[in-house]
Amino acid sequence: MNNKKYVQAFIEALEIGIDTVEGLEYQAIPQWDSVGHMGLIAAIEDAFDIMMDTDDIIDFSSFEKGKEILKKYDVEI
Repeated sequence: MNNKKYVQAFIEALEIGIDTVEGLEYQAIPQWDSVGHMGLIAAIEDAFDIMMDTDDIIDFSSFEKGKEILKKYDVEI
């Protein structure tokens, strides 16, 4: 279930198709710019009812890196 919520946050925040999500990296697509990044972070925080630290928001540089960061907040993807 968590994987579905995680993927859905990317799809909705960045307005992309499900086929684009896996392996996605920051600034690899026009939608994931600095503004899109903050929208994505907000969507993920809402989906998992967490509040990320500033360092984690900055380090959130890819779909895979996000999974690592969420483990710190007891979210398993």
